[in-house]
Amino acid sequence: MNAPLHREIPAGLLDPASALTHATEQWDRDIVRQLTDYIAIPAKSPGFDKDWVQHGFIDTVVRNAAAWIEAQKVEGLKLEVVRLPGRTPVLFFDIAATKADAKQTVLMYGHLDKQPEFTGWRSDLGPWTPKYEDGKLYGRGGADDGYAAYASIAAVQALKAQKIPHPRIVGIVETCEESGSYDLLPYVDALRPRLGDVGLVICLDSGAGNYDQLWLTTSLRGMTSGVLKVQILTEGVHSGDSSGLVPSSFRIMRQVLDRLEDSKSGRLLPDSFHCEIPGERLEQTKATAKILGDEVWKRFPWAHFDCAGSSTFSLPTTTDPLQALINRTWKPTLSVTGAEGFPTLQDAGNVLRPYTAFKLSLRLPPLVDAAKATEELKQLLEDNAPYQARVTFEADHAATGWNAPQTAPWFAQVLDAASQAHFGAPCGFIGQGGTIPLMNMLSEGFPTAQMMVCGVLGPKSNAHGPNEFLHVPYAKKLTAAVAQVIAQMP
Repeated sequence: MNAPLHREIPAGLLDPASALTHATEQWDRDIVRQLTDYIAIPAKSPGFDKDWVQHGFIDTVVRNAAAWIEAQKVEGLKLEVVRLPGRTPVLFFDIAATKADAKQTVLMYGHLDKQPEFTGWRSDLGPWTPKYEDGKLYGRGGADDGYAAYASIAAVQALKAQKIPHPRIVGIVETCEESGSYDLLPYVDALRPRLGDVGLVICLDSGAGNYDQLWLTTSLRGMTSGVLKVQILTEGVHSGDSSGLVPSSFRIMRQVLDRLEDSKSGRLLPDSFHCEIPGERLEQTKATAKILGDEVWKRFPWAHFDCAGSSTFSLPTTTDPLQALINRTWKPTLSVTGAEGFPTLQDAGNVLRPYTAFKLSLRLPPLVDAAKATEELKQLLEDNAPYQARVTFEADHAATGWNAPQTAPWFAQVLDAASQAHFGAPCGFIGQGGTIPLMNMLSEGFPTAQMMVCGVLGPKSNAHGPNEFLHVPYAKKLTAAVAQVIAQMP
């Protein structure tokens, strides 16, 4: 990549180099330390910690973030921890406009709750034992998405340091995102009168195709998830006595899932779970495929084996970069993320188990309605059960995906300028396979707003999995880029 551009900056405009210097100093002096402390706190999302109130970890990370924000003494900033009865808390900040003719508001978003630990961490790493190594801060939650609140305030401070006039800026930092943001809509409704006319949303909870340029997320898949349970007996029985007569709950499970997925290709069978890719998105995906090439699939930690004296690697569903990008952003996909009813291998005797239960995670294309898909999924899985077994699907989460609004000319120009200034490369456009429920809510609530959805989850950062890390050099540049975009909002 080329070096970032340096040129004379007209008076009144943000100097990108100075903004990056300011952001870098703040990350090195303070933010890395704050996030190190944050990673050490197991603030699991309420969907994974039913006793989150008693444990107090979510309250701790909210309290720590609030204390840090207040300590920054940002001119014109008001901060509040908003609490609705029975719901996870939300941080809300409001920074008064300094641009005289500014009519619209910038809304910044992040979250502080985390995914659970997962297994397979490197021997010297762990989900709650932060480690800073070679510019990467390892541990659960730093990159997804604990850094967002800190980076958002740092971006504002970079503006303030150069006395750059800016519009009103508000921020919502939730603590229920990893559980599907089911607490968020009541807060958005409660805060809506205080949000104003939102013209730009900045969401720092997404990914990056590489660490060499700024990446704008153009779409997000939706999701429906729940527990599929197949029960055939009331208790386990001797497999020698019963197998061949009592059907295996696992075999019934396979038959039921065959209604949903072609196990050979991975294609989901219901046509209603698919949608057409908009032409603009397809063209952007083609351009991104040329930029990233084989890194689209090579970035994952493929298992490798020694076979017949030579080393071989497991393979993806496709090695074509374009098809790979489409598969992970615009195609529905089924994943089994958990199981119940199985003893451990050590404890597995010759017993035919009474039931099998799977946690299903179904990613949906951005334009598929998640509520309708969930209803269809339940009917498809439960109706006409083989052997009249008891088959139930209990949905626990549904969120419709998101397709970005048409990019305004000013927004495209500013994004590209920020990427060139801080990376020496143009802004990239990429769809993401994950889900951020807030984005659909905001697009519906503020249909004319531009959406700067971006983040630090680049190659091998492994959000939700083992060895998750925050790429600090990229986060510094992203912070400065956010400041530049706000400064140039018309």
